[in-house]
Amino acid sequence: MTPSHMPEAAEAKFQLLVDAVTDYALYMLDLDGRVATWNCGARKAKGYTAEEIVGRHFSCFFTAEDRASELPQRALRLAAEEGRFEAEGWRIRKDGSLFFANSIIEPIRDAAGKLIGYAKISRDITKKREREQALFQAEQRFRLLVQGVKDCAIYMLDTQGVITNWNTGAQAIKGYDANEVVGKHFSIFYTEEDRIAGAPGKALAIALAEGKYETDAWRIRKDGSRFWANVLLDPIHDENGRHVGFAKITRDVTEKRMAQEQLEETRSALLQAQKLQAIGELTGGVAHDFNNLLTVISGAAEMLRKPDLPEEKRVRYVDNIATTVERASTLTSHLLAFSRRRAIRPEVIDLNIHLDAWGDVLSRSLGSAVTLSVKAAAAKACVEVDPTELETAILNAAVNARDAMPKGGALLIETRDTAYEGRPAVAIDITDTGSGMSAETIARVFEPFFTTKPVGEGTGLGLSQIHGFAAQAGGAAEIHSRIDIGTTLTIILPKVDKTPAANQPRGELVAIPSGICVLLVEDNMQVLQFAEQLLQDLGCTVVCASNAAQALVLLQERSFDLVFTDIVMPGLSGIDLARQLHIRAPDLPVLLATGYSKQLIGEDVVPFPVLLKPYGAETLSSAIQQLLTAQRGSRSSRSS
Repeated sequence: MTPSHMPEAAEAKFQLLVDAVTDYALYMLDLDGRVATWNCGARKAKGYTAEEIVGRHFSCFFTAEDRASELPQRALRLAAEEGRFEAEGWRIRKDGSLFFANSIIEPIRDAAGKLIGYAKISRDITKKREREQALFQAEQRFRLLVQGVKDCAIYMLDTQGVITNWNTGAQAIKGYDANEVVGKHFSIFYTEEDRIAGAPGKALAIALAEGKYETDAWRIRKDGSRFWANVLLDPIHDENGRHVGFAKITRDVTEKRMAQEQLEETRSALLQAQKLQAIGELTGGVAHDFNNLLTVISGAAEMLRKPDLPEEKRVRYVDNIATTVERASTLTSHLLAFSRRRAIRPEVIDLNIHLDAWGDVLSRSLGSAVTLSVKAAAAKACVEVDPTELETAILNAAVNARDAMPKGGALLIETRDTAYEGRPAVAIDITDTGSGMSAETIARVFEPFFTTKPVGEGTGLGLSQIHGFAAQAGGAAEIHSRIDIGTTLTIILPKVDKTPAANQPRGELVAIPSGICVLLVEDNMQVLQFAEQLLQDLGCTVVCASNAAQALVLLQERSFDLVFTDIVMPGLSGIDLARQLHIRAPDLPVLLATGYSKQLIGEDVVPFPVLLKPYGAETLSSAIQQLLTAQRGSRSSRSS
């Protein structure tokens, strides 16, 4: 029943209902499209009163462009033909202003189905339109922003890790066009070893569980080349908290990584240069010390040749030679440690004894203008440090002190008892009477590469090495200075309640099986003769070879119980010989000997025991016994 056919009371109520709706324009059109009724919502939206608009054609609400395209007529025709017409577009108010409207036109038919007019419903959705436009523009600006980023790959993944979009930065970094990569799993960027290890799936799982995943790793470009990437992966959730995918940001930081590696190489090279500089400082003093040591050995040996020398003096001269050889070995180890890279080898030492002994060497490198004093004021000074690193630190401090006293002066190295972080500690104070430093300089002295010396006269690593050594040993380094008065550098090291290595009881001569046949390989004739005599005195049968090639011939001619070979020889080295023997005769024990440091010959990659020179009967017999015991154990385990 249409409103015109309602009873008056019902029609009045219906009109009250229609007029109560103020957010919608509700009105009727006749068959020609003229306004027949008008509610309060229509007056509010369009500005016309019922008297002003009833009887006028509804096309007056349309823009000139829409009227020119006959949109009003088409709307009525489509509503009649299809039963409904709905559209959104700009409409005109009475005052000429525009508003964006959602409009619905539906045909009105009588009980017989005859078309008698149209129902028109309009709503002002200008604010909604503005919000949608603002959101669209924001999305467009964001898209432009993302696409404009060239240095970062920014893209999205679905919940399974499949790529859903792609920016120009991603194309620039990874080499793929969007149509080549969208729809593929992001694991294509991973190295084969990472894919086998399940790294892509782990990254998604961690990001989802922890809210973020970040790492630095190798990634693969389209052309197969690798680049070092900083990767960030964040989960994306919708407004209801449902997980809908991941945001992925990748940066190519290969150049940064290379720069860091080059910086590390430069630092390493500078550290090596510093060690070589230290050797230059030590050379004169070490040569002087070696001459002193050789004087003791030569004089003692000369006295031992006397046939009528009393036994008491003979024993004393032998002890003097043994002690002097140990001191010469220590000096040699200093040179090897300073000239080559070496791993940290901490051991327990008594600082009072060690610094007193090291002072003899140190004084040679400082020159006659500097008066060096070593004072042991600490009651107990046992610490666990790498002796060479300690000596490097002391030498760096002493050389800096010498340079601060160009006209000469006094240098005091003193130990004293102190505490550090609530624990007993030993402080080493290195005090000079030099020019001192300003507060600004003191604030930076421990920075790597910071130096106040002219270009070419310092690496800037001396004090940073001291700081690093102290920190690595569990202590600290401090510095106090006054201009024109002097500087005190303090190295604080925690005390340990252990016996110093030098005070540990010496081992006795180890008994080895009598009569074992040893192939001795040594290119230095004096060492060869000494080692042959030493092995014979230990009860061995000895066959000598002056090089590895000769040793291989002898090994084909007869059998041996053990091969004792030097490492560094002309032609085939001792290591190469040992490796060949390991293949030809895997049960034949091989003992290597060298005058170089274990770090220099790569002890970690040499699968054979190494005996350091100089060696004596005690160390040689012990090494042989350990090797034979290990060999028997190996044979026993294979046979069982």
